[in-house]
Amino acid sequence: MKISQPTPELPVPDVRQAQAYYRDRLGFEVAWYHEEGRIGAVSHGDCAIFFRERQEVSEPSVFWVFTDDVDEAYNELQKRGADVGEKPVDTAWGQRQFTLRDAYGNTLYFHHDL
Repeated sequence: MKISQPTPELPVPDVRQAQAYYRDRLGFEVAWYHEEGRIGAVSHGDCAIFFRERQEVSEPSVFWVFTDDVDEAYNELQKRGADVGEKPVDTAWGQRQFTLRDAYGNTLYFHHDL
């Protein structure tokens, strides 16, 4: 059996707005949208994220996004106007990482192994 990386599904109040934010601020491409199901996706390389419209959005999600070059990702996302936290740091557990919050309060840790 081979298992690939998981695809998160984030609850959002408006799928198309979420897709536009991820496209404009984070550099993703809008992959698809299904009106009847009120679900859609964005992608960036091997990374895909699903959004499903919910009237009541639960507490924000947290997930980790691997990137080959954390510093390059930080610089690009900062230029796009994303809500990035502090500059990338090397952690005691052997990763270089930084934190980003999307328009819905979800936390994305961009990281790579040292």
